[in-house]
Amino acid sequence: MASSSHRGGDFYGAASHRSRDGLSTRQVGGSDEIQLRIDPMHGDLDDEITGLRKQVKQLRNVAQEIESEAKYQNDFINQLQMTLIKAQAGVKNNMRRLNRSIIREGSNHVIHVVLFALFCFFVIYWLAKFSRR
Repeated sequence: MASSSHRGGDFYGAASHRSRDGLSTRQVGGSDEIQLRIDPMHGDLDDEITGLRKQVKQLRNVAQEIESEAKYQNDFINQLQMTLIKAQAGVKNNMRRLNRSIIREGSNHVIHVVLFALFCFFVIYWLAKFSRR
C-alpha cells in the first residue's frame, strides 16, 4: 500500500495528470498541499454546485421544521405533565376527604348499598313474576 501511495514523487497518487471531469491536481512546491484546478470547459460543475446548494437549503429548511415540531411537542408534553400532576393532587385530596367522611360517618353506607341491591332484586323478581301471567 505504501509503495502505491508514493510513486515517483507523487503526493498520494496526485500526479500532474488529468483526472475525470476536467479536474487536475498537482503538488505545490514540496509542501503537503494539493492544488485543484477546474477546467472552464466543464461548466456543468457549476450547475451541480448550484443544485447541491439548493438541496442543502432544502435540508436546512427540513431540519428547521423538525426542530420547531420537536419544540412544540416538548411544550405539549410539559403541559400534559403539569395537568397530570394537578389531577393526581386533586384525586389525592378527594381520597383524603372521602376517607375522613367515611371515618366520621361510620360504615353505614355499606348497609345502604346492600339494602338498595336487595330492593332492586325484589322489584325485578316481582316484575318477572307478574309479566308471566
